[in-house]
Amino acid sequence: MAKISAIETNLRRQKLVARYAEKRAELKDLISDQSQPADVRFAATLALAKLPRNSSKTRVRNRCLVTGRPRAYYRKFKMSRIALRDLASTGMIPGVTKSSW
Repeated sequence: MAKISAIETNLRRQKLVARYAEKRAELKDLISDQSQPADVRFAATLALAKLPRNSSKTRVRNRCLVTGRPRAYYRKFKMSRIALRDLASTGMIPGVTKSSW
């Protein structure tokens, strides 16, 4: 089980990303628009830099919903390999069966 503080930090980051997503997208579009004057694009760059650092999407860490484990994360199931194996073995995940050959 991951530290509760790490899980909570990640949840706060996800909330910040959701709050600032639209503003970030507008500023990035303005920065990449070559038809705008350089001073407007530079001002947009400064405005983007003033946004909270944790509002960037890349700061969010994929974590298991069950255990909070940050590694060996399956995006399709939103959980780690260990939790996935435990739940699949008990039949809690529909459509997933243990393979044998």
